[in-house]
Amino acid sequence: MGGFCGVVSKEDCVSDLFFATDYHSHLGTHRGGMAVLSKDGFQRSIHNIQNSPFRSKFENDFARFSGNSGIGVISDTDPQPLVMCSKLGTFAIVTVGLITNIEELKNELFSSNSSQLQFSTTSGMVGPTEVVSALIATQDSIVEGVKYVQSKIQGSCSILIMTEKGEIYAARDKFARTPVVIGRSDKSMIAVMESCALPNLGYTHVRDLGPGEMVVLSPDSEQVVIPPGQKKAICAFLWVYYGYPASTYEGRNVEMARYRSGAYLARRYPVKADAACGIPDSGISHALGYAHEAGVKYARPFVKYTPTWARSFMPSDQRQRERVASMKLIPIPGLIRDKRLVFCDDSVVRGTQLGKQATRLYAEGCLETHVRIACPPILFPCKFINFSRSKSEYDLITRRYIRGKEGVGADITKYVNPDSVEYREMVEYIRGKLNLTSLEFQRLDDLVESIGLPRQSLCTYCFDGRDISLAGGCSMPCSGCPHACCASNAEKGSK
Repeated sequence: MGGFCGVVSKEDCVSDLFFATDYHSHLGTHRGGMAVLSKDGFQRSIHNIQNSPFRSKFENDFARFSGNSGIGVISDTDPQPLVMCSKLGTFAIVTVGLITNIEELKNELFSSNSSQLQFSTTSGMVGPTEVVSALIATQDSIVEGVKYVQSKIQGSCSILIMTEKGEIYAARDKFARTPVVIGRSDKSMIAVMESCALPNLGYTHVRDLGPGEMVVLSPDSEQVVIPPGQKKAICAFLWVYYGYPASTYEGRNVEMARYRSGAYLARRYPVKADAACGIPDSGISHALGYAHEAGVKYARPFVKYTPTWARSFMPSDQRQRERVASMKLIPIPGLIRDKRLVFCDDSVVRGTQLGKQATRLYAEGCLETHVRIACPPILFPCKFINFSRSKSEYDLITRRYIRGKEGVGADITKYVNPDSVEYREMVEYIRGKLNLTSLEFQRLDDLVESIGLPRQSLCTYCFDGRDISLAGGCSMPCSGCPHACCASNAEKGSK
C-alpha cells in the first residue's frame, strides 16, 4: 500500500520528517524516499528498503538534509518522491493509492502530447506518480490539476505536493479510502496517513481531511483549497489488519476496534477452549477482545520473531511469502500440547499460512484448533488501495472454491450472505481444506459495529462487492442481493 508524510516548519523540519515517515514503515517494504526544500533547492533521496528498514537506509540523508519543508513516503509502487519541472513551476510530489486505469491515462497523455513535464525518474518506466504529475501539469494551477486528477482516475490516489515556495499541499483520495491526518505543533504543521506518528513528535491531532479535500499548509495554519466531497468510503481493512494499533482514523482507534471485533466473535461464535490466542500481529488484538469477552485466559503459543522478518503479505513471490510466514512464527510447545485453542486472525486470503500453522499446531500436540476470523470472507480482490499482492481473483481461496463448484461466471451474491446455504458450504470447505476443528468468520454487520462508523462511510468492497463510486453504489447483480442499498433503492423504484 504505502504511506506518506509532509512537514512545513518555522525551523528545520528534517528530524520530524524522518521519524514521521519511519512511522509508516509497516505499510510497505519496497522503497522509501524523502525530499526537502533547502536554501539551495530540492534535496531528494530514494532507497530500496526490501532488505533494510527505512531508518537505517536514510541515516546518512538525515545528517546531510536541511530545510523547512519536506515530504517523505513509503512506496510499494514507483520510486518517490519525484521532483518535476512544469509550466506550474518545479514541485516535489508523492502519491499513495492504486490507479486501475493507468494505461488508459498514459495513452491519453501520450496521444494528446499535452503534458509540459519532463520526467525526472530513472526507473525505466512511467509510474503512477509520474502520470499524476503529468495530469496536474495539464491544468492552469496545482489546485485545478489535483481536481482534474481526482476526476480522471479509477481506484484511489492521495497526494502530497511541495512547491518551490515551500508550500505543502495535502490532498485526500476522492472517496477518502486512505486516511490523511493533519497535526500541529508550536512551530510546524504536518500531514500524515498514520496518526500514531503525531504524539511522540510533539504534534496534536487537528483533524482528518474529508473525501477529496485538499489543504495548503504553512508553519502555523492550513487553508482549504478544495472542499471535501460528500461520499466517503474509508477502507474497513484499516481496522481489521494493516492500520497501526496506535492510530486513529475518523475518530476510531484501531486497537479498540479490534478488541470490540474479538468480543463480537466471542459472543456470536463461542467455543470451549483452554485459551484464546492471536496470530501475530493484528490477530493478537482481536484475541485479547475475544478472551476478555469469553472469560478465558489469553496465551501466546506462537511468538513472532520481529527484528528482521517483514510482513508476509509483502513479497510478490508466493514461495518467498510462504517461507517468510513459516520462519517468523516460533511455537511454544508448552502452551500447545494437550490444549484446546481458539485462534483469532485478521483474514484468510489464500489460506496457505493458516493451513500450515494448523499443521504445526497438531504436530506440537494441540487437541483442537478453532479459528475465528476478524472479517468476512474476502470474495473480491481490492481494486482501490493495493493492500494485497494478489494477481488474480483466483488467488483467493473463496473464489477457487466457487469456481470449482460452479465454474467461471458464478453469481457471487449467494456467498456474501452469511445465512445462505452457499456461504455455510464455502466456510465448511475452507475449514476442511485447512484442517481446522472449527472455523467462523466475522459478520459484516458486527465488523461495522466494532469499527463504530456509519455503514455508508466504509468501503467493504472486498467482502461484499459494494462500490459507492458506481452510480447505483454496487457492482453486484440486484437479484438476491443482500445489500441495504438495493433494498432502499427497490423501495424507491429506482433500481
